[in-house]
Amino acid sequence: MGELGRFGTLLTAALAAGAVAQSPAVPDAVGQAARSYITRDALEAPIRFLSSDLLEGRGPATRGDQLTRLYLQTRLQGMGYRAAFGTAAWEQPFDIVGIKSQFPRSWGFQSKYARVELAWREDYIAVSGLQSESVALDDAELVFVGYGIQAPEYKWDDFKGAKLAGKILVVMNNDPDWDPNLFAGKRRLYYGRWDYKYESAARQAAAGAIIIHTTPSAGYPWQVVQSSWGGEQFELPAGSEARLRLKAWATEGATRRLLKASGYDLDKLLAAARSRDFRPVPLGIRTSIAFASKLSRVQTANVGGVLPGGDPKLAAQVVVLSAHHDHFGIGEPDASGDRIYHGAVDNASGCAQVLAIAQAFAALHERPRRSVLALFVAGEERGLLGSRYYTLHPSFPAGRIAANVNIDGGNIFGRTRDATLISLGKSSLDEVAGSVARSQGRVLQPDQFPDRGYYYRSDQFAFARIGVPALFFADGTDFIGRPAGWGRKQIEEWELKKYHQPADRLEGGWNFDGMIQDAQLDMLAAWLITQADAMPAWQPGDEFEAARRQA
Repeated sequence: MGELGRFGTLLTAALAAGAVAQSPAVPDAVGQAARSYITRDALEAPIRFLSSDLLEGRGPATRGDQLTRLYLQTRLQGMGYRAAFGTAAWEQPFDIVGIKSQFPRSWGFQSKYARVELAWREDYIAVSGLQSESVALDDAELVFVGYGIQAPEYKWDDFKGAKLAGKILVVMNNDPDWDPNLFAGKRRLYYGRWDYKYESAARQAAAGAIIIHTTPSAGYPWQVVQSSWGGEQFELPAGSEARLRLKAWATEGATRRLLKASGYDLDKLLAAARSRDFRPVPLGIRTSIAFASKLSRVQTANVGGVLPGGDPKLAAQVVVLSAHHDHFGIGEPDASGDRIYHGAVDNASGCAQVLAIAQAFAALHERPRRSVLALFVAGEERGLLGSRYYTLHPSFPAGRIAANVNIDGGNIFGRTRDATLISLGKSSLDEVAGSVARSQGRVLQPDQFPDRGYYYRSDQFAFARIGVPALFFADGTDFIGRPAGWGRKQIEEWELKKYHQPADRLEGGWNFDGMIQDAQLDMLAAWLITQADAMPAWQPGDEFEAARRQA
């Protein structure tokens, strides 16, 4: 318990009816601040504004984006925070490249036996891999590459030295999950994420990659691919990294039709891929595709405010409270005709929680020992753009960032007996989280949907890459007063019908009690980190331990 210092051994009292209990580890002033400032009104008001039609979905570099940033920085200024990026600089602006491509309504593939056409949106979604006004792939061969993974630590290489330059790689969207001693069993690693698949294909000098979508392997239904990938895309300006010309998704049904036309069976290919001995399979299918893109170079920005720490030595270190402020703007209409992607849960609720926690910290008469940075990052929905930019250009050196407490979403279904820590098992912060969860009378659980790779899907991943340990909680599933399985059903139904859809809006039926409970959990955990004598540490052998040593 060294990372908690003199405070960690003292946090033992419980929470009654969702209120913060008093204990020697949590002085009365801290508990009172949590009760006073993390309330339904404090959460609902920012959510109502940020998800309103007036902000038009907070798309990057839009008027809604500008209004969001102005709102957040004025809130921080009003709390007494200092501008995070220099004198009076509340924003950290950065350039992004918008790419709006026009793909053919039908994409043709030719095998020796038949021609197959895939329909745009219904069968395939694609984006340009190049920041170029025109891209063409001519008579490119398709090759099935299984998981598309090279992981020497697991003695796994799906490519086996095959010559794949100029090919289009057909790849599965997960990682080997049948053996807990191989990769991480059911818990998805970065190797199973779509961004790794495209990066891996680019390292093979492939022309393009098609990811096979299934709801279980992606962790979300096809309409999320349509809404997330079907409109204008945004990236940081290209550097010298390897890039594909085409990044595509295809439905499972479309992929089966495509393979059948060349005499292949998808199930047999998937079975063959479940082996270290797998080798890439040329499919005997060729395709040509050309598309034009409209490019724009625009700006968005991260927003940040600092509450200076009160300890003469530890004030130079910081705990970062983060939430992304962006969403998808205006896009394809849903069945009701709504074209605004409001992003109420994702992530107006996260911004609201960080604001409430920031206000609670600011209200303390005795400053926390370490400084606190309230950071609202841009472009998370487009590939963690804002957190990536911040971690490349941090306002505090990476070695002085004690921890990141990231909030992405909020519990709208009620209080729970459990608390889900997505990052459980990765760092000494587990002990902090467990202490606070127990004080709330809750059981700390690991990721309850481990196959979805949530750790690598939000901004704490960017911090981890520079060696900063993080706390990243998600909704519990054991809801008080509800039968077993009810919570999991609610979460899955919300994801099916509202995740990355216009339907993610503030509704009268929301129960804020669980969001209050979780925000208090985040606040007390962050406070303990600010007070600890020692910096948090990664568990020995963790994938990000080396980055911390380098920082």
